[in-house]
Amino acid sequence: MNVHQIDRRILLTHLHAVEEKFPLRFVGLLESGAAPHVFGHDAVSLLADKGEGLSLLGLSGAEVELSDRLGRPVGIILRSELHGGDETRVLAGLRPL
Repeated sequence: MNVHQIDRRILLTHLHAVEEKFPLRFVGLLESGAAPHVFGHDAVSLLADKGEGLSLLGLSGAEVELSDRLGRPVGIILRSELHGGDETRVLAGLRPL
């Protein structure tokens, strides 16, 4: 993903709106391809902290809502689901919001 193509203020506005609707908190942007379930050269991968009560359906809903808001595919990776080598690899490419 080319972060320079997304206006930071607009991105943060959309992230905050989704955080209000779903129990999660966005931590940062990840390298392109970090979320293997999302495809496209313009896909956005984000790291988030899981809030109490977040279900798989809620996580999917947050991805769909952000995709609609940003006009591009969005993948969310939960920090609590990263372990071992995957955690090291994913966090190495983390860019704070």
